[in-house]
Amino acid sequence: MEIKKRLVAGTPGRLLATLVMLALAIVMVMPFLWMISTSLKTPAEVFKYPIEWIPSNPTWEHHVKVWSGPNSFGTYYLNSLKISLIGMIGATFLSAFAAYGFARIEFKGRNGLFMLYLSMMMVPPQVLFVPKFIMFEWAGIYNTHWALILPAMFTIFGVFMLRQFFLSIPHEISESAFIDGAGHFRIFFRLILPLAKPALATLAIIDFSWHWNDYENALVFLIDEDLYTIPLGLQNFILENMVDYNGMMAAASAGIVPMIVVFAIGQRYIIQGLTNSAVKG
Repeated sequence: MEIKKRLVAGTPGRLLATLVMLALAIVMVMPFLWMISTSLKTPAEVFKYPIEWIPSNPTWEHHVKVWSGPNSFGTYYLNSLKISLIGMIGATFLSAFAAYGFARIEFKGRNGLFMLYLSMMMVPPQVLFVPKFIMFEWAGIYNTHWALILPAMFTIFGVFMLRQFFLSIPHEISESAFIDGAGHFRIFFRLILPLAKPALATLAIIDFSWHWNDYENALVFLIDEDLYTIPLGLQNFILENMVDYNGMMAAASAGIVPMIVVFAIGQRYIIQGLTNSAVKG
């Protein structure tokens, strides 16, 4: 009876919170819907008022323009997929290794070293452009995709996030494995990684989105247009089509679709992974 009263008493507040969140969701999704709608309109319909959310005569010519011609988005897509996927796989694997060391292996000065490692997050990325330029030029990878892929494989946030998740896994599991004669590598691959699937998936999705949307590094370290990624390709398209608003919206739609697909597939992993990573510090 008491539980029923609490549910009834909490209903108005819960309903109000739901309505507020629904209103915020509508506000957040409206620009995206307008972008899709504009990409299917004719130039004359762009500034039509009141806004016609569903075009009376939708046209796909602007999307065709984005995917055809000398500067096709197909090249940009392949470049972004290559950089994002390789960087994501490398970052997830290396972050898991480092996080296991900080979370499950006892050694002198471990916590101090980890705090020093975390302090590197306070260094602005822009400060590293000149040192990285000199280093990439010396290594011969400037103006190649490796200039974006190699730094992408190391992420401080990924190590921190996975360490928090590994700390939440009971130590009795690894201790029993040690008693049975298992070493750190076997425990890592056979026990810890299978239990950390939600956190690994969350890091992979977040890391993929970072690399997919990375504009600054691509702008600094890539020169040849055939190496451009989606952000550079989109900027290039906008500069060449300053008054083609329909084409701009079609290009922006093409660039955001993969992110929507990735988040739609991995949404439950993100929520579960972030929740579990915050259990223990």
